[in-house]
Amino acid sequence: MSVMENLAARIPKIGDRGDRKEVVAVVKLHGVITPNPSPLARGTINLTTVESVLTRAFGHDRLQAVVLLINSPGGAPTQSGLVAERIRQLADKHQVPVIAFTEDVAASGGYWLACAADEIYAHRTSMVGSIGVVSGGFGFAGLLERFGIERRIHTAGANKARLDPFSPEKPEDVEWLAKMHTQLHELFVSWVKERRGERLNSQEDLFTGDVWLGEKAVELGLVDGIGNFREVISQRFPDAEIVVAEAKKPLLARLGLGAPAAVSAVLDTVQTRAAWSRFGL
Repeated sequence: MSVMENLAARIPKIGDRGDRKEVVAVVKLHGVITPNPSPLARGTINLTTVESVLTRAFGHDRLQAVVLLINSPGGAPTQSGLVAERIRQLADKHQVPVIAFTEDVAASGGYWLACAADEIYAHRTSMVGSIGVVSGGFGFAGLLERFGIERRIHTAGANKARLDPFSPEKPEDVEWLAKMHTQLHELFVSWVKERRGERLNSQEDLFTGDVWLGEKAVELGLVDGIGNFREVISQRFPDAEIVVAEAKKPLLARLGLGAPAAVSAVLDTVQTRAAWSRFGL
């Protein structure tokens, strides 16, 4: 047999795809949701970092389902909304079900992402919920006064320097922030109701910002069942090939460039620990 004949024999003929397995694509959504990760940061979620991953996951031939493995304490509401909406756009375009599995925590923005799925499963120890809005910071006005430092800030527009951490807190600024929180909370609640519908337990107040473990989350209708990824998918799609779509390592990290490793590590640790520590993790 010639070389060309050998190659031709090894290339599948058009339509000869009977031996190809069905595919279940897996996307890991792990970390804090933030629009501005460090160039060397890992474990952060935003539309930029997951766009290509989602596109690859939904682009497989013979795709039967897309699985979201979620482990996130939340973060930026806008990025939570953008990622969730992108998941729904791709799911509707390709007409495939999306199944979410919560790991240690799917809280706040992490639960927002989970609600992009058609079904949600939790581990018994998963912390689920935190349907609320929080923001925080520090006030340094007293510290500056103690050391005789004068704060100078000049604005055009009476509200341009609201909640400046180096100035005394004003009641009107706190009132403004509370209104913003209320509006964001209403959007979050609306999204959960839209996605979970009648599965929610109408007898319970689910929108206080509280979190629950897996079995209670099932009772409340926040998730559909208890189960892990391998267990559920092997039962639902026993013959499917599991394909994991992962984000590429940031370019600067691959090249070993960017902020010094020690500085980057400290900044990343401070940012992520503050978010995870709210859930004892």
